[in-house]
Parts: sequence; C-alpha cells; structure tokens
Amino acid sequence: MKKRILNIFMIAAVAVVMVNCKDKAKEANTSEAEAAAVNESTTQKYVTDVTKSTIEWKGFKPTGTHNGTVNIDTGVFQVDGGNIQSGTFLIDMTSIVSLDLEEGKMKTNLENHLKGTVEGKEGDFFNVTQFPTGAFEVTGVSDEGGKTMLSGNLTLKGVKQNITFPVSVANVGDELTITSDAFTIDRTKWGVNYGSKTVFDNLGDKFISDEIELKINVVAYKKA
Repeated sequence: MKKRILNIFMIAAVAVVMVNCKDKAKEANTSEAEAAAVNESTTQKYVTDVTKSTIEWKGFKPTGTHNGTVNIDTGVFQVDGGNIQSGTFLIDMTSIVSLDLEEGKMKTNLENHLKGTVEGKEGDFFNVTQFPTGAFEVTGVSDEGGKTMLSGNLTLKGVKQNITFPVSVANVGDELTITSDAFTIDRTKWGVNYGSKTVFDNLGDKFISDEIELKINVVAYKKA
C-alpha cells in the first residue's frame, strides 16, 4: 500500500514538471556578446516611454510558476524607413514585482528574494544592491521565414550575452512599438544560479528551473 502511494506521488510530481515544461516558450538563441549596431545618418531617433514599456517575466518550479514584471528604464532607438537600425534601453532591476501573489508577506518575501535584498542572502538571484541596472543593446535585425528576429546584448548582474528572439515592430506616425514573442533564457548563463540543479547537487524537488520566460514590450516616440 505504501509503495502504491509513493508511486502515485512520484507520477504526480513528474506530471507537474511535464506540464510546467510544456508551458515554457522557446529558448532564445544565446551566444557571446557582439558589437552594437551602428545607425545610419538618415535615421530618426525614438525615445522610450518608460510609463508604457515593460518586461513580463515568468519563473518555473516543480510546484508551479510565478510571474510578474520589471520596468524598462531610459532607452533610445534609431529607425530608418520603419526599420530598427540600432538601439539601447536600461532595465530597472529594483522594480521587480510579482503579479501572481496578493499583497502580503509572501509577495514581499518573493520580491525581496528575487532582488537579492534579504539580509544574508544578497547574492541570491539578481543582487540588485550591487547590480541595480540591466541593459539591452541592439546588435542586429534579421528576417527568418518571414519573422523579424531581434538580436542584442543582454546584460544582467554584470554579465553580457547576446540573444536573438522574434519580435513584431510597428512604426506608425510618431510612435514605435516593439513587442517580442514570449521566449526563455537560461539564467545561469548570467550567473543567476540560485536553486539551479545544474549548478547545485542534492536539491531534490526544491530546485527552480534554469529557464526564465520573458516578453519585452517597448513603446517609444519620435524625438524632434
């Protein structure tokens, strides 16, 4: 009887992990940092509207997921004929919030843990006291099978890696919008190692997936 109950729990645990894995978006192509794109003399400058721009995130663990947002800070893009030539934006890592938890101790504890501001655990996750700002700089734009692919150097915790992911770009009047498809990154490639079973042994079912799902939403306006 005990063996049967144990088998049921094992099957349930595997099922949860499989469901969580199926929910993940495709991982972005990741490589070493590259030279930033250079704009042409004919480009038009667009400045990021920080009140309308954000990054949605989702984290996975065997017992479920957490999701939230982090704010995009100042950014500038150079556009020529509706096409992105170059661009950069900063990421305010101190603005990490969870949206799946109600206001209270659990929400506060999770957000502080992700920020790495819990006393004695400052190195956990993103350690925003030491690394309050992340960054993204465009290195290129390409077309793959009719889909626009945006490549750029993503900097987190002082580590810079190049990633490529699909985006939709619209340039109407004075407004530029860049909306990515949901994609994942392997956080350990940026030294975000807390709870990673590929980094630490004997975590059992207390591990947290290496993959973080991101969805980037940028709104920028033409600068005279």
